[in-house]
Formats: sequence, structure tokens, C-alpha cells
Amino acid sequence: MLGYTSITNYHQQLAEGIITCTQVVNQYILQIRSQKHLNAFTTIFEEEALERAFQLDLQITNGEALLPLHGVVVAIKDVLCYKGHAVTAASNILQNFKSIYNATAVQRLLDGGAIIIGNCNCDEFAMGSTNENSAYGPVLNALDNIRVPGGSSGGSAVAVQAGLCMVSLGSDTGGSVRQPADFCGIVGLKPTYGRISRYGLIAYASSFDQIGIFGNNVQDVAKVLEVIAGADEMDSTCSNLGVKQYTGKPQENEKYRFAYLIPTIELPGLDTEIKQHIECLFEKLRAGGHTVVGIPFPLLDHIVPAYYVLTTAEASSNLGRFDGVRFGYQTPNVKVPLTEFYKTNRNEGFGKEVKRRIMLGSFVLSAGFYDAYFTKAQQVRRLIFEQTEAIFSNFDAILMPVSPTTAFKLGEKMGNPVAMYLADIYTVFANLAGLPAMAIPMFKHSNGMPFGIQVVSNRFEEVSLHLIAERLSTTLKLRQGI
Repeated sequence: MLGYTSITNYHQQLAEGIITCTQVVNQYILQIRSQKHLNAFTTIFEEEALERAFQLDLQITNGEALLPLHGVVVAIKDVLCYKGHAVTAASNILQNFKSIYNATAVQRLLDGGAIIIGNCNCDEFAMGSTNENSAYGPVLNALDNIRVPGGSSGGSAVAVQAGLCMVSLGSDTGGSVRQPADFCGIVGLKPTYGRISRYGLIAYASSFDQIGIFGNNVQDVAKVLEVIAGADEMDSTCSNLGVKQYTGKPQENEKYRFAYLIPTIELPGLDTEIKQHIECLFEKLRAGGHTVVGIPFPLLDHIVPAYYVLTTAEASSNLGRFDGVRFGYQTPNVKVPLTEFYKTNRNEGFGKEVKRRIMLGSFVLSAGFYDAYFTKAQQVRRLIFEQTEAIFSNFDAILMPVSPTTAFKLGEKMGNPVAMYLADIYTVFANLAGLPAMAIPMFKHSNGMPFGIQVVSNRFEEVSLHLIAERLSTTLKLRQGI
């Protein structure tokens, strides 16, 4: 049986005939069934995955070279289109809907030899930080079933955490890959905006959304990024910059210049143990010859308000297409007037959190409030971009917490949406500025839950981001108890 550690090790076992793709897929199917209570998946593609595994095994038997992701078992968030398969964004308004095309990232996974084993549960339309806002019910954290896995890509995170797949894809609009990665004790990457095509990703906020990757280690995440990144004529916001090798090994004697934003460490809501561990990490880095400098950042208090003004505005526009007429949920009461028909479809099809954000977005875009809210938020976003550009002119990366707390209990914050939104303060920064960022698991809290550090690099500097992350997670031997 496969004791999975990395894609590289797995490929060695395939090449040596120690194991087959079919055996591996069968093993994961059994594991998914045994962990069904976690509610990580919305759909499993058992027969199809086994058939694809058989074909990939046949290629090996015929002496063909292994593809970059040959036989790698991948789960995808239920917001990514996979032709002929359900894609519902965990919403009743898209119940029973099947995609008619492949998302670019999904197509590149398939071209790279990956086996897609199923769709993962998520917060409805990727709106949430706990994976409790899903039409399929909440996802449970595999380390402690009374705690949330984070969101919105909680199902994708738990699928990797619980050993239900090798890697998974999520989407990150304001931390929806990095925060669940932190809560689950795995690696989570949000690339630069435009590094991966958004074609086939159901939109929440188009100028923020980016497909992200979950893995057990930095090298696995880097390998997947090398396959799915790159230009795409189907997405005008996708960068035309060439894809580099992200799987390099860091130089042992390389010394990095790290900045941290002083207010992120002094934030009153930051858990005491998280603060202590991160400050200890800074000291260990300094002792190792690296530069770690605190930088004032007075805009921190404006980050969350600006983020929610802009994303809800974009969401109210993007979700206008879901009306129950062209596709998706349609109320049985079809005799009502047309306007009421639209309203009823959306009222019955959308969940509470999605409706809240649509209404907020409609408000900030309305006459009389547009300049006061939307325009001001765009100005804040520009200032954040300019100030981070200045930081990266002198530093290699920014270090900060991923979340103010470890994974909290189910239902603990559902009654206070404002407190839930404020908890995103460390992750929305990278989305506002379009920066790549990675959550790396490094520590263990006294409550038994994992947490780590977030590394943020300059735009399209994923090479240095991965090298730094690899150095932090392996070479420096700083991981504790996970």
C-alpha cells in the first residue's frame, strides 16, 4: 500500500513498479468512504477515476515516460468547471447543474496526467471563512471534529489533511486557501493574481479571485503550479509571463531580508501563543544571519473594510446571472409575475451569507454611496499596492500570521458576521495587492491545533516565495510538533 509522502517519491514507486495508479485510487476511495463524516466532498468520481488510473498504468506498461502529474490524485473545489460533472458552488441555486466545459486549470491537470477524484465542499459561492455556509452542510476539521476547517476552501483543505487525495485545488479571494491550510496544518498557496487562469472558475469577486493549491509540502505545491500556471487566451486577466521552475532547492548559505508589518504583531486580537511563536521565529531567523525588520503600516485598519466593500460590489454584479431562468434552481411556483419569479428563485436558491453580501454590494454601488464607499475603497487599494511596492524594493518577503486564532469551534462565530470578517485581516492584504502568498504549518498550539506563518512575496516572484517557504519548512528545521 502507498504511504504517501510526496509526488517525487510516488513517481519513483510507479517507475519501479512497486505500486500502480489503480491500487492508489482504490486506496483513496476506501479512505474517502471511511472519512465520509468529515463531509469534505460533494461528489466522488469513483468509476471515472479508476478508468483513468487504468489508462495511466497502461502507459507505464507500454514504456511511456511519466507525465508531470502522472497518477497524482487531485480533488477540486466545487467552483471549478469539469466538463460533464456537477459544479454547484455548494449552492442550491446550481443544484443538478453540470459543466459543459473544462476550466483551464482542470484541463491542465488532466493534460499533466492527474486523476481528479471528486469535487470538494466549500462555503457557498466561496463566501465564508469556516465552511459552514454550504448547502451540503459544514465540513469538519479532521484533527478535531468539533472545530471548523476554515473556509471557503475547507473541503479541499480537509481532503489533503485527512489523506483523501495527494493535492487539491481551491480558490482564494481573501484567504480562502491560506486560512484553511493554517487551520488544518498543511501548505496553502495563493499565487499572484493572473498567474493561473480563472477561466472556468465560478466568480465571486473577479479582481480578487485566484485559484490556489493545497499540499502536504512545498515541493508538491510547486509541481502543481508548474503544470497549471501560464498564459491563457480565454482569460484576459491572465499574465503572459512564462512559467518558471518553482521546485528548486534553496541555497544553504542564502540570507534573506524579511519585513513584518508592526501592526500585524501588535494587533490586540492576536492569540498570545501565536504571537510568541512568531516572535520566537523572528529571533531564530536573525540568529541564523537573516534580516528581520518591523515596518510601520498605518493602512492595516483600512484593509478589511476596503476588501469587503470591493468584493461585495463585484459579487453583486457577478451573481446577477443566477436567476433560475437560463440554468439552475427554479421555484415550483411558476405562475407568479416575472419580477416575483426572479426574486423567488434567488431568495430560495441563495443562502443567508450570499444574500447578505449581494445586498451589501448593491448598497455600496448605489447612487449616492458609490463615491463614499466604492471609490474610497479603490483608493485604499491603490495606496496598499504602492506601499507594498516600496517594501519589496528593500526586502525579499513579508512575514505575518495567517489568522489571529487557531481553528475555532463549529458555530462559535456564526452569530457575529462582523467578527468573522475582521478575522480575515492577515489574508486579505495579499489579495488587495495581487501578491503571491503561502501559508506554511510550523507550530502547535497548547489547544492541540496547528498554526504557522504566512510568507508574502512580490508580484510574480513565486520562485523566491517557494525557495523561502522550503527553507522555512525544511532546511531551517523550525517546524515544531506537526
